[in-house]
Amino acid sequence: MLSLTIKEVSSALREGRISPTELCRKCLNRIKRTRHLNAYITVTEELALKQAEEAESRLLRGSPKGILDGIPFAVKDNFCTENIRTTCASRMLKDYIPPYTATVVQKLLDQGCVLLGKTNMDEFAMGSGSTDGVFGPVRNPWSYAAPYREQAGGAEADSDWVISGGSSGGSAAAVSSLTSFLALGSDTGGSTRNPGALCGAVALKPTYGLLSRHGLIPLVNSMDVPGIVTRSASDAAIVLEVLQGRDTKDSTTVQRPTSHTGPAEDFDVQNLCVGIPEEYHAQGLSQETLAQWSRLADLLEGAGAQVRRVSLPHTQHSIVCYHVLCCAEVASNMARFDGLQYGHRSAVDSSTEAMYAASRHEGFNDVVRGRILSGNFFLLKQNYERYFLKAQQVRRLIAEDFDRVFRGGVDVLLTPTTLSDAVSYSHFVQQDNRTRSTQEDIFTQPANMAGLPAVSVPTALSSRGLPIGLQLIGPAFQDQTLLSVAHWIEQRVGFPSISNVEVANKRERDVQEISAA
Repeated sequence: MLSLTIKEVSSALREGRISPTELCRKCLNRIKRTRHLNAYITVTEELALKQAEEAESRLLRGSPKGILDGIPFAVKDNFCTENIRTTCASRMLKDYIPPYTATVVQKLLDQGCVLLGKTNMDEFAMGSGSTDGVFGPVRNPWSYAAPYREQAGGAEADSDWVISGGSSGGSAAAVSSLTSFLALGSDTGGSTRNPGALCGAVALKPTYGLLSRHGLIPLVNSMDVPGIVTRSASDAAIVLEVLQGRDTKDSTTVQRPTSHTGPAEDFDVQNLCVGIPEEYHAQGLSQETLAQWSRLADLLEGAGAQVRRVSLPHTQHSIVCYHVLCCAEVASNMARFDGLQYGHRSAVDSSTEAMYAASRHEGFNDVVRGRILSGNFFLLKQNYERYFLKAQQVRRLIAEDFDRVFRGGVDVLLTPTTLSDAVSYSHFVQQDNRTRSTQEDIFTQPANMAGLPAVSVPTALSSRGLPIGLQLIGPAFQDQTLLSVAHWIEQRVGFPSISNVEVANKRERDVQEISAA
């Protein structure tokens, strides 16, 4: 039951084959069985069961709120949730209880969704591995799946588990491990698509402005987008339909016409022009990822799509440009965390200035402090034109590259999502956060810079038994078309869900501990 799509489980709920309460308990029990993944920071068991009971009452009365009524979901812990701890995986907010709920979360609750909990992440979403949060790293569920265990020779998971990707690693792990049918993440430079690719989930970064950012604790206001993580493109389309639209609490949102729910089942790729960007043949791209990229391009071309090489010449400057703009906005956004109104407050009380400095030093990790310092450097009067203004100008050129390609007849771009499949935690942490983010965000952040929709689709397992994802990028507000292409791909590549290769228990003692609990 837990491996079904949203549409399938929704039908099961309406037909009485399972009740919302039973479904909720199954998810909660699976969260306990997979707690070694560290996917959740907070599990809202009592609230979830209450919401499930309410959904059950509505279904018994024959008046469900919609297709999502009774469906369990999870939320990245940088979305505010009223009366539920929201930490951003940081000591700065470890005890913060918001007085309101983020718009996208509220929309799901209004549809009768059942909130299971808040998922783990990199501190303040600054990272690409979900390894830098105060609550510890997130383990990729595929570390415990049969194909990877066999390739690893049965080695202990404690020594060779692989990362989930970041910064929405907890959300991707929650969906991939079948503890949740959908999860919200945030995507600033690839933070939803990166873990989606590494965890074998569909991860959508909608067009900037299509979803409200109200209640999403900001990282980079001009690039942040709520992301959607599901098990299929059809599920992502259902969730997108619910979440999109104008929000008076977010002036950057736009109203879009209501479209059909779900990708077009009869989508014809013969009318599709697919662009293959030359600049995405980046240094470090694994041979297996390259092979999948070529295979999928051939698959589309063989089905009648026009596949042609295109150029996005300013892509080579994109990651540096992104770093400058990201740090500059981080410096501005993080200024609000001063220990005075909310957040961690240091015991140092010799003066307000000393308390302020100590609170920020104690509350932020090295990664956050480093980005704040870099951002303030870029924004200094003597550096503003040299760094920040120039980065803004390059950003415009990057957006114009995409616009030129799409105006030239290309409907969708096909690229890798990540350089390779997931790497082991021990290998990942040998390099610093900035270096890793530069490597892992290389294919994803240009879409954020241009405000375009992008989706990562799992396409195959690597020789190590780990997921490989490819990315589709489309013109602004063509999100549903993008998901239609993604759905077409899904139907033909036959990517296995983790239920077919099942997650192994970490150790027998975990099973015993869970049973005792």
